[in-house]
Amino acid sequence: MTETTVLTDVRVFDGARLTEATTVTIVGDVIGEGAEAGETVDGAGATLLPGLFDAHVHLLTGDDMTALAAWGITTALDMACWPHQRVESFRGGVPDIRSAGVPAIGPGGNHSRMLGMPDDAIITAPGQAAGFVARRVAEGSDYIKVVIEDDLLSQEIIDALIAEGKAHGKLTIAHASSLDSYQRAVRAGADVVTHVPRDAVLDDETIARMVEHGQVAVPTLAMMEAVVNGLGLPAALYGNSRDSVTALHAAGVPVLAGTDAFSAPMPFPPVAHAGGLQHELDLLVQAGLGNAEALNAATSLPARYFGLPDRGRVAPGLRADLVLVDGDPLTDITATGRILRAWSAGRPLTVKGDTA
Repeated sequence: MTETTVLTDVRVFDGARLTEATTVTIVGDVIGEGAEAGETVDGAGATLLPGLFDAHVHLLTGDDMTALAAWGITTALDMACWPHQRVESFRGGVPDIRSAGVPAIGPGGNHSRMLGMPDDAIITAPGQAAGFVARRVAEGSDYIKVVIEDDLLSQEIIDALIAEGKAHGKLTIAHASSLDSYQRAVRAGADVVTHVPRDAVLDDETIARMVEHGQVAVPTLAMMEAVVNGLGLPAALYGNSRDSVTALHAAGVPVLAGTDAFSAPMPFPPVAHAGGLQHELDLLVQAGLGNAEALNAATSLPARYFGLPDRGRVAPGLRADLVLVDGDPLTDITATGRILRAWSAGRPLTVKGDTA
């Protein structure tokens, strides 16, 4: 028998505003249509959101998954995880994941020194791009990620990796946290650029090119802030990152919410899987996004740009990924952290503070 849950007297975020109090049903793993009989959840005073995305995480253990789910994240976009057997161990769980698997990196940089980084991640010539991408596709990577740090990868190598990813029908992601690396990512045509510069505010020409070519930003302000604060760097460096987001948003570049949450040892306190996204949303609002725009950055926009049309909105027939929060996140974005209930494909989740 299909399980049914009925949420009554609840206001729903529709992508722009909150509806009047209404009833929403969960029938099996999808959002239902019309009235149904089933377990009733009183939604008075609460807001129903689509299940949240974190558009940039790193997964190491099941505890990472548990922490994300407890904070209402029903879809997690992993941006580097290896070996592929580890990636596969997370598939079919909660959150529902997608992953880049092994990223393409240059020799000698910080990423090459990460514990267990496979040798075949290191690319030194454009001719290696085809083999690298073919291996990721064979392993089941959902998209191709290229790490651009300093001048460890030439523009020709970056161009080749992005072109090969697109030739395989894969979304292409570029890591870029300096102005030069960001400009090179945009020139190469990466579909998504993750992070934002700390050394300077993004220039108008680069932003205009992103608008022209439909490129997307995942700025990970929470990680930019964590690096600056954790390493005792000048506060102006985070200001550059924040102001870059302000400029991207003002120009019309789609901005998605991602945290770069990571549980491995780092030289500074990393962004936590637990609550990291809620902090990211607060930082995005501080950078100039409206509250509704910040909510879309963690719901409908990543669903659209990462090709997951079955989720990201509260609508009949869509996957029942839902989060019930206390209060109104359109007037107080921190309400996204006051989670009352959550569901992934209709399955109730254990949320933070739940002792049941």
